[in-house]
Amino acid sequence: MNFQKKHIPLIIGVAIAAGVFIGGKLNFTDTSDRLFTSNSKKDKLNRLIDYIDYEYVDDINTDSIVDVTVNGILDNLDPHSTYIPKNELEQDNEKMKGDFVGIGVSFYTYKDTVTVIRPVEGGPSEKAGIRGGDRIIVANGDSIFGREWSNDAIIKKLKGEKNSKINLKVYRKGEDKLLEFNVKYADIPIKSVDAAYMLTENLGYIKINRFAESTYKEFKKALDNLQDQGATQLALDLRDNPGGFLGKAEQIVDEFLEDGKLILFTKNKKGKIENSYATRRGDFEEGDIYILINENSASASEIIAGALQDNDKGTIVGRRSYGKGLVQRQMALGDGSAVRLTVARYYTPTGRSIQRPYANGKNDVYYKDYYKRLSNGELDNPESMEIADSLKFTTPNGKVVYGGGGIIPDIFVPLDTSVQNETLNYIKRRGYVSNFVFEELDKDRTVYDNISKTDFINTFEVSDDVVLRFQKYLNLKERTNITFVAYHDHMKRLIKSALAEQLYGDTAEEQILNSGDIMIEEVIALSKNKAY
Repeated sequence: MNFQKKHIPLIIGVAIAAGVFIGGKLNFTDTSDRLFTSNSKKDKLNRLIDYIDYEYVDDINTDSIVDVTVNGILDNLDPHSTYIPKNELEQDNEKMKGDFVGIGVSFYTYKDTVTVIRPVEGGPSEKAGIRGGDRIIVANGDSIFGREWSNDAIIKKLKGEKNSKINLKVYRKGEDKLLEFNVKYADIPIKSVDAAYMLTENLGYIKINRFAESTYKEFKKALDNLQDQGATQLALDLRDNPGGFLGKAEQIVDEFLEDGKLILFTKNKKGKIENSYATRRGDFEEGDIYILINENSASASEIIAGALQDNDKGTIVGRRSYGKGLVQRQMALGDGSAVRLTVARYYTPTGRSIQRPYANGKNDVYYKDYYKRLSNGELDNPESMEIADSLKFTTPNGKVVYGGGGIIPDIFVPLDTSVQNETLNYIKRRGYVSNFVFEELDKDRTVYDNISKTDFINTFEVSDDVVLRFQKYLNLKERTNITFVAYHDHMKRLIKSALAEQLYGDTAEEQILNSGDIMIEEVIALSKNKAY
């Protein structure tokens, strides 16, 4: 009994202390000096959000404040640590996953109506009988046309569970009544291999637009097909490829390098080094490789180029790459959002870091590096390139290579100013060519019914009259006079490539675009010299 009485003051004291502590957490009349006495950085941020929630004079969406706070923190790190809000994460993950569940159509809203540009080859809509030019009027009994239907609302309405079905009613020109289709939802690939075909009798060509989960599988299938057609040389086009999953780039490099060759190594904050080596499984180790890069080839694209260059394998063709040598890992934040945080740097086999300098995290100077390269003449002349001798490395065969800002190609190909123009780039970004071509096709698709893909690529010509019609269409859309007289022939190629894409698919589009490509022509010339 005496023991209990003796310790009552202690118990009361502890309880009071706990109450003061808890009260401090709930007391929103603290002064600013009290706020900043906390030892916990996390506690400071939590309390600030609580103050705004409970005490701020106006109602505020604190979710948006948290987003701003997260972005503000990441802005002070490096240019590639990024925040992905909850409403963007699903779509972002789909792109990297390489597929999504859907009905398999590309569409755009034409005159307030969902209009099919082209069904995905082998997809559920094509199997059901839906064609390019069809208008989807009704989905599961609900009308989905009119101004109130945004693209997001349409996509949401057309989504469903895998293997379930959606009932669509479709208007098709020439038919007296609406056509009805029951389409089963399936996995729809988001292709990362844009094209794979033979440039010459022994030179194959593969273009990769990013490195997603499905990329290696797509690449391997394309490579096998090209080898079956006689490819002993390969042009791997990584121009404008921003990167993606590091592991997929390593798998592709493994196809070219012998067992035991170093592909790259990474180093984290603690200095821990992890090496990645080629295995015995490569199927193109004896073939000649040409890697095409430009100023927009980044990250995983640079891993491939750097690994091959440092192992004296193949030839890198083009212009200095972007310069991203940082490794990100995606981490969930608990509310459906995520952060991609830089966790390591990667190095090419000779020890090069190809990450270009950055100061103060994300800044305009970093992202406007392209314009700096353009203005100083680097994109036209390799002699204008700024290279630090302190970042010089040597490959096993004695070739000198450089770090500190991208992969410098073995063979330089200047920017083709005949096709690179602000007006043309603006027209392409706005999607005007594709939309114009759709409307041209919509007048009478039967004109192309008996033209094979090969005949279209080799013999079809876009008339001057079509180019003039596009000029009028463009000026009507822009309500201004945009001219491209000096780029008349290139505009014909752009229109023809858009026609090919909507009629025959991506590979046909790339074949037409590549027909006048000076970097492709350089690779073909190199491959012929190598062959002899």
